[in-house]
Amino acid sequence: MRANWGLILVPSFLCAMIMLIFPQVIFVRASFFEDIGLGLLGDAFNFANYVIAFTDPYYTEALKLNLMLSMTVVVLTISISFPVAYTMARMQPKWAMLILASIVVSAFVSVAIKVLGIIILFAQDGLLVQTLKWIGIIGDGFTVIGTLPGVIVGMTHLGISFMVLMLFSVIQTIPRSLEEAALIHGASSYRMFMRVVFPLSLPGVVTGALIVFNLCMGAFVSAAMLGGGKVLTLPV
Repeated sequence: MRANWGLILVPSFLCAMIMLIFPQVIFVRASFFEDIGLGLLGDAFNFANYVIAFTDPYYTEALKLNLMLSMTVVVLTISISFPVAYTMARMQPKWAMLILASIVVSAFVSVAIKVLGIIILFAQDGLLVQTLKWIGIIGDGFTVIGTLPGVIVGMTHLGISFMVLMLFSVIQTIPRSLEEAALIHGASSYRMFMRVVFPLSLPGVVTGALIVFNLCMGAFVSAAMLGGGKVLTLPV
């Protein structure tokens, strides 16, 4: 008799759906009533909140900025994480597990602590900034606080660990023999990557991109601290 192991997922699925759907129902219902403060809602059912949200430039510009920022972070995160994940998937398992464990442990650090670390790292009197000034890459007025590039750097840093984990788990399942076969038959390394590795790793790329995009769209701490109140994303 074959056990139906899929039934084990039912309780977790139901709990996740309850926690996802019921809060959203409450939020959607509240959106059709005027907010009169102190957590109280008006009695009149209307669409005024939606009219304001989609016509007031203050909100539409914040939404555009949030979408642009999130998509930029996704592209940067994939570009940085893919070589790391590929190298980990092709190195000796013991070293790959060591690096993977370090990435997982770093994910336990709170967002606020990571953002404070970025602020210290890019401080005006910090070693990194002073070195870049000495080389001539940046000028004296360089700062990450209150700038869009600073927020992008912070969110990219936060998303790399998730992206590496997603890509590593997928790339590890791609047989190395497929790469060797493509190279033996005359394909260049670039062509082998574009025709073999990348298409087979698309499930991890898409999953990681959705996770990072979702995190960026809802990110508040990193946008508020690194943006310094000047980068008005939708959560801010």
